[in-house]
Amino acid sequence: MDPLRIITAAEGFFTRREAKNAGYADREITGVVRQGAWHRIRRGAYVFADEWKALDAVGRHRVRARAVQRSLGRKVVLSHSSGMVAHGIDLWGVDLAKVHVTRLDGAGRPLEGDVVHHLGVVGEEEIETQDGLRTLPAVRCALETSLQATDEVAQCLLDAGLRAKAFTKEELVAEYRRMNQWPFSHPLGAAVAHADPLSGSIAESRCLWLFRVGGLPRPLLQVPVHRADGSLVGVIDWAWPQFRLFGEFDGKVKYGKLLRPGQLPSEAVFEEKRREDEIREITDYGFVRVVWDDLDRPRQTLSRFESRMRVAS
Repeated sequence: MDPLRIITAAEGFFTRREAKNAGYADREITGVVRQGAWHRIRRGAYVFADEWKALDAVGRHRVRARAVQRSLGRKVVLSHSSGMVAHGIDLWGVDLAKVHVTRLDGAGRPLEGDVVHHLGVVGEEEIETQDGLRTLPAVRCALETSLQATDEVAQCLLDAGLRAKAFTKEELVAEYRRMNQWPFSHPLGAAVAHADPLSGSIAESRCLWLFRVGGLPRPLLQVPVHRADGSLVGVIDWAWPQFRLFGEFDGKVKYGKLLRPGQLPSEAVFEEKRREDEIREITDYGFVRVVWDDLDRPRQTLSRFESRMRVAS
């Protein structure tokens, strides 16, 4: 096996020095990159092109973060969205083109190539290690990222952190109160107050945000429905008992998760329809389903829920 493959299996990338130690001359390194077999992720850091192609945006950011941390050493810790990646929190609406670090030495330019440098007070007790990456606590990373995002994105990020059990609601509220005293911070009170670990996905969080800003009552989340014998039919994303109304986000990914070995997507869709019909019979509730495209039509989507609620009331 190529010794550089052993390095990338552990680190995700290799350096120019490691390539030279493996027997590659400078001219050969340049040639391999030009041929497309290697991909240069930043100055002096490379990955195999096939391995890079197999990574999604989050995986690529993680590799870049490792390379940045190797280069800058213990003068920095990952923070903001890069810290969220290190903690394994779902991201949406966040630009992953640059690695965010917080300086521990008070030096560095705000923006340098592929790195954004932040200045901030960091206690030694705040520095954590996640899979070999030095990072700030997850709750601080999530809030710092949210401070630079829209209210909708902030809601999704904070829900995701709670869902991943990266921090608790109590920790989130306490950290927000501390950070709310910082200069240049803008209010995140609504997103913090409504953050909920029961929001099952980024899509569900986007819907909850839409319900909130659209003036709909907050639903109950992850509501189980049982048969008369006590067996579970399913768990519903949102429920408004006062309107006898259920709501669910219906994404393509969901059906991928539902597939059993050898099962076709069409069969999973049919089973989901049978499940919905049984829930309707048991509860006599109405049902509204939302897909990704509906989130680009917020007024029409809200109207679907509002009309059902008017009928029920």
